[in-house]
Formats: sequence, C-alpha cells, structure tokens
Amino acid sequence: MHSRPAAGVGLALLSAVTFATSGTFARSLIEAGWSAESAVIARVGVAALVLAIPALLSLRGKWHVLRSNAAAIGLFGLLGVALAQVCFFNAVRYLPVGVALLLEYLGIILVVVWMWLRHGQPPRRLTVAGSVAALAGLAFVLDLAGTADFHPVGVLWGLGAAFGLAGYFVLAGRVDPRLPSVAMASGGMAVGAAVLLLVGLTGLLPLRATFGEVTFAGQPTSWLVPIAGLSLVAAVIAYLAGIAGTRILGPRLSSFVGLTEVLFAVLIAWIFLNELPTGWQLFGGALIVAGVALVRLDELRGSPPKAVPAPTLPASSEPELALDGR
Repeated sequence: MHSRPAAGVGLALLSAVTFATSGTFARSLIEAGWSAESAVIARVGVAALVLAIPALLSLRGKWHVLRSNAAAIGLFGLLGVALAQVCFFNAVRYLPVGVALLLEYLGIILVVVWMWLRHGQPPRRLTVAGSVAALAGLAFVLDLAGTADFHPVGVLWGLGAAFGLAGYFVLAGRVDPRLPSVAMASGGMAVGAAVLLLVGLTGLLPLRATFGEVTFAGQPTSWLVPIAGLSLVAAVIAYLAGIAGTRILGPRLSSFVGLTEVLFAVLIAWIFLNELPTGWQLFGGALIVAGVALVRLDELRGSPPKAVPAPTLPASSEPELALDGR
C-alpha cells in the first residue's frame, strides 16, 4: 500500500483540487434556479453512468465481492454522497463556498465524539487540542462578532454536511479491499442519485432545473458546462483519484493530504466567483484546518495502519478516516 508514496500524494492532491471545484460549479446552477437536490442528482447520476462500464469490467469474476459489500456501498451512497452533498450544496446557497466547506470539515471532529461516546475511546491530548482549536475557529467562521452576514439556515445545512461526512468517515475503512475502486465509486453514486430521485418524485425534496444559460465565472454559458464540471471533474476524477490515492497511502495519510481541499476551494471561489471570506473568517478557517490537522496527526502517531483492513462492514468497530467524499 505504501510502496508508491509520491504517486499516492499526487492522486490525493488531484482528488482535493477536483473536489474543491464542486461548490463553484454548483453555485452557478443554483443561482440559475436549480435546486441543490437536482444538482446533486445530475452530478452523481452522470458520473455513475460514465463509470458504469469500467465498473462492470472491473467486477468480472468478483461478483461475490460486490454482493458481500452491498450494504457498505449503500451506506456510502446515502451518507458520503447523498446526505453530504445535498447539505453542502444547500449551504452554498447562503454561505461563501469556503465557509460552507469548513463547516462540513467539522465532521472529522464529530468522528472523535462518536468514537468516545459509542466505543468508549476517549481522545488523547493532541486530539483534544485539535478539537478545541477547531471549535474556536468555528466561532470566527460563523463571525459571531457580526462583521459579516450571518445565515443560520446556511450554517445548519453546513453542519448537516458535517454529519454526512462523519458518517462516511466512520464507514469508509470497513469496505473490502478486494472491491475495485471504480465499482465502489460508481455504485455509491448510483445509490445516492437513485435515492434522491425517488424521494424527490414523492414531493418530499424539491426537484427544480433550468436548461438555458447560466452565469459561470461572470460569463453567460450553457447549463451543460457546470454539469460537465460537476460530474466529470468534481465527481469522476475526484472520486477515482481519491480512492486510488487512499489505497496507496492508506486512509489516514490520504485524508490528511485531503485537507488541502479547503485551501483549493477558497482559491477557486476567489478566482471564479470573486468570493472571499472576511479576515476573521479566514483566521477561523486556519484554526479549523490546524485543529483537524492535529486530530489527523494524533491518529498517524497513535495508531499505525492495520496490515489487513477489515473485510466487511460489521467486522470492525474503529473507523479509518479515508478520502473526503462529497
């Protein structure tokens, strides 16, 4: 797993920068009248179709592996794809892309709380310090002093994305390593798109889409441009690179590298949307990133990766923090 570290770091960085484009692409659709749910369905539905043939080819002779991991793939689709992405895309309706992503990244701190309450594993000192720094940073990101617009609804959506991301982190390390990366990505996105579409058709979720011009990077363009960006760049490339990088570096180290997604997201939103958080929010963001980095560092120091990952979903009670699936 660790024989090609340079390639693993490169794949993890590629995953981070491509994932970081999702909020910018989604903003152009949402401002044109798309609901967040429709944008997610388009993103992961198209990506699942693009990956379907490679996924089927990768499963030749391994159908028993797919059957034994059906529950894990389903939960990956529900939490890591559907819940996390719908909440994040709704958050960017009200908040700057970078702020929404920082709220989502608090999911890593929620994993610490979950492991303490559910499995009786109290955090070590470095993890406690990181959690305190992240929570302090949250106060600055939310701009409690009132120097920037505060949108409680957007904050709630962002925290919902954090719960989705935390759920994915808890589940990610329990997937059978024999399951091909492309099959995991395609299957999870297909589940997420199907569930959102079915719930949307019942009227419980809004499904709105427009098919005219949208504004992207300040210029009018076809709605197909952000759809292609969301599905091909921010989904196909992002998920495949992330999963492949995780399998080279290991889930803990690759998720540590994945923290750069926050920096890439702020930079991309600044370039294409002329959107930059306030100075205090940037300071709070730096605290959150530093806090999360301390939590990851504590895991790298205190718990070396297992030689043989748990083969099935119920087989392990300790999560492996893996790629940042949104």
